Amino acid sequence: MKAAIREAYGPPSVVHIAERDLPEPGDGQVRIRVKASSVNPYDWHMVRGEPSLLMRPQMGLHKPKDVRLGVDVAGIVDQVGPGVSELTVGDEVFGSALGAYAEYAVTGLADVAHKPASMSFEEAGAVGIAGYTAVQALRDWGGLVAGQTVLINGAAGGVGTFAVQIAKAMGAEVTGVCSARNVDLVASLGADHVIDYGREDYTRAVTKYDVVVDAVGNHRPRASLRALKPKGTLVMVGIETGKRIKPLGLMLRTIVVGRLVSQQITPGLAKWSRDDLEYIAGLVESGELRPVIDRTYPLAEAAAAIAHVEEGHARGKVVITV
Repeated sequence: MKAAIREAYGPPSVVHIAERDLPEPGDGQVRIRVKASSVNPYDWHMVRGEPSLLMRPQMGLHKPKDVRLGVDVAGIVDQVGPGVSELTVGDEVFGSALGAYAEYAVTGLADVAHKPASMSFEEAGAVGIAGYTAVQALRDWGGLVAGQTVLINGAAGGVGTFAVQIAKAMGAEVTGVCSARNVDLVASLGADHVIDYGREDYTRAVTKYDVVVDAVGNHRPRASLRALKPKGTLVMVGIETGKRIKPLGLMLRTIVVGRLVSQQITPGLAKWSRDDLEYIAGLVESGELRPVIDRTYPLAEAAAAIAHVEEGHARGKVVITV
């Protein structure tokens, strides 16, 4: 089968297409004939092996131990492993699978769910990490409930476009922060208020929020705390594209600032969750959510897709079709 891989760390140009053995599902696994995947900031960090102090001890100090790329997946079950009864060959599914930038990928039963019939493979392939992150940032880390106010910084990005729609479905009053060119898009997703960051700095505004979800990371934690109510929560799920992450410094600043204020600061790292996939599928079927796709690339152009996301200007998700 064909797959996009990288055998060394570096810029997106190190990604290339290679012939790989067809993976075989083990106990509790299924093999998926991939129809679509998508690109997340996670993927270009994987390509570059950065932040090196966090990633390379696990991935390989000098070169990747595992050359596969991609985790978001949508496709058709091609083969089921022993112990699998909930899915059968021919089922259309979406979720997560290591090595999803390929014609076939294997994943656990707990990491995929049935794809809604009303959602295309391209849309389903756009969910994955961004969908999990938006749900968990609002519900679990932010503790958002109906009637509260939430601000989403980076509302036109991959996580942000999901978060705006999910927050509205949860009954919150939503403010989205984005560039001038994306104001109409964010408003169309249901945001009650939209801030053009070129005209207004939300960290210095009078309005305060119950929850702030920072999906960009272009403000220091202390600055974003100014936008919160006294008992509000800041959820940090993004690092500004193009900046080299200093994870230890960020962690220390978060801990120190968190001890000095009454608000909560929560760094978010999403977990794969079949329950969350089914929750998202329900929102799609009810018409409350629709993945936003910036553009699509064929598998052969995976390197270009990753480079586009790394530039930091994608509106919604960038999808790779297989």
